[in-house]
Amino acid sequence: MSLVLGPVLRHVGDTTAAVWVQVERPATITVLGCSTRTFDVAGHHYGLVSVTGLDPDTTYPYDVAVDGEVVWPPPVSPLPPSSLRTRGPASARRHRIVFGSCRYAKVVNPKVAAKLGIDALDAFAARTARQPREEWPDALLLLGDQVYADELTPQNRRRIAGRRDRHPEWPDDEIVGFDEYVGLYRDSWSDPEVRWLLSCVPTGMIFDDHDVRDDWNTSAVWRREMAEKPWWPERIRSALVSYWVYQHIGNLPADELAADPDYQEVVAAEGDTWPLLAALADRADAETDGSKGVRFSFRWDLGASRFVMIDSRNGRILEDDAHLMLGESEFRWIEDQVRDRSAGTVDHLVLGTSLPWLLPHAIGDLQSINQLAAARPGWRGRLGERIRQVGDLEHWQAFRSSFDRFTRMVTGAATGPDAPASISVLSGDVHHSYAAQVDLPGPDDDPGSGAAAVHQLTCSPVHNVVDWFIQPGFRLGWSRRIARATRRWAEQAGVPPVEVSWHKLVGPLFGNTVAMLDLDGRHAEVTFLQPRSAGSVREVARLVLADGPRDDATIGRAALKARM
Repeated sequence: MSLVLGPVLRHVGDTTAAVWVQVERPATITVLGCSTRTFDVAGHHYGLVSVTGLDPDTTYPYDVAVDGEVVWPPPVSPLPPSSLRTRGPASARRHRIVFGSCRYAKVVNPKVAAKLGIDALDAFAARTARQPREEWPDALLLLGDQVYADELTPQNRRRIAGRRDRHPEWPDDEIVGFDEYVGLYRDSWSDPEVRWLLSCVPTGMIFDDHDVRDDWNTSAVWRREMAEKPWWPERIRSALVSYWVYQHIGNLPADELAADPDYQEVVAAEGDTWPLLAALADRADAETDGSKGVRFSFRWDLGASRFVMIDSRNGRILEDDAHLMLGESEFRWIEDQVRDRSAGTVDHLVLGTSLPWLLPHAIGDLQSINQLAAARPGWRGRLGERIRQVGDLEHWQAFRSSFDRFTRMVTGAATGPDAPASISVLSGDVHHSYAAQVDLPGPDDDPGSGAAAVHQLTCSPVHNVVDWFIQPGFRLGWSRRIARATRRWAEQAGVPPVEVSWHKLVGPLFGNTVAMLDLDGRHAEVTFLQPRSAGSVREVARLVLADGPRDDATIGRAALKARM
């Protein structure tokens, strides 16, 4: 008996932790004295072990047993033993969060591998394994495109081509069935260094379009076009079921998981749970706004820092002339999490959304212009829709009412007596990395404002191609001269002025990258890291986001900076 995938350390609290595994057959999985039975999905077997009764601020080396037989860690490995560290008072104000998006699986073809470059997460994992435990990240946030269902590796093409049971109507160059999604995750999560990192660092995840299909939910027209394809119902069910199994359930804190009716129904079921999960996927894909839908957004509290991950793909409302990034009920839920102070002061608010909130100015204006153009009747609207899909004009500013509401939420949270020291919006998707600061009144402008430092932090890709021809466009997108021209164009087209201004501080950076957000007392800084070799990373940019006082208990963090 052996593990197929995992262990993957998911949400960790003061006294709880969740460990996810995939195994070969039905079994009982045990971690740190806590056990769970696997559940079956279309012949594949999964377990999410809820580990309880732990002590706060404590490191626990752990192994994984399947029906009493220890199957992890491997008997021989150059990597340290897997361990988890609980949260607690001693670490309440000091956190290191690593984030990034767009990670294509490793390939064996030398030419393709050279084109993709070194996997930044793989190199970061190898570097982390050589460091003392206290310097490891406190959380890993994967901001979309964990797998590519529509851009297959050569080995994945061979795998699906060899399936005799594959339906003849299914496309040869895309994933459709759940079994095929299982292969995607196996390719992505089997790398030894990355697998080890996932076993030690609490990991939160959200999807983006390529986890399903390029341009997923870009518009009502796109949804209607996909609905006409005979294989699409199987595809969207497989995509959302696999996301629920591999990514979503581990995002939930222990109390929310215990109260989640879908999860409880699945783990209590006998036999194959595919019918239950297929019905859940249909609910999630339907354009519902309320209790009948499925909320994939989630919240983690890391001591005095709060992280809210926002589903900016599946949560869109597009029918009946609506064009919203999120439905009303989900947006209200996110606003409630941002405002909530029942757990005490929030030093740092971190919002995750796969798509950047703030783009280069010219590109953002073009997206708002295109939204209006695509809504026009006749050939002009059809042309605008075609441009939207070809140009990927589907970020927050292409959903202008949602962009304005998000902006008001952020700027409202950034001001007032209980404002955090920093608000950071983490994103990916756009295959380059940058940091931009929102221009809010600060202490020098209004000493009573207490305004937080607000930044857009974008990190992409972790492992993918950055096409040469997109680089000049993203550089020119920050040009003030071009931005003035697109703003005039937007005004003439009837686009209202944006309610906030921002300016670039770092970037655009091209190449495989991971970013590291250090939160320490009321101090915050971000570091962008790129592979130097297969086993090391180098700092390419660092930026202080909030220059407040550090936690007096801070130790060991400066040592990492000195060695980078």
